[in-house]
Amino acid sequence: MEPLKIGEAAPDFFLENQDGEPVELSSFRGKYLIMWWYPVADTPG
Repeated sequence: MEPLKIGEAAPDFFLENQDGEPVELSSFRGKYLIMWWYPVADTPG
């Protein structure tokens, strides 16, 4: 997958929320949403 460019829409995807329930990105369409990743959280360093 190519990296997103500034201003480009993110592709739709599913993730589990804090309760283990599936959440789809498109369910937030038309709302403000902050997405945050911790890339080093799953690494041994």
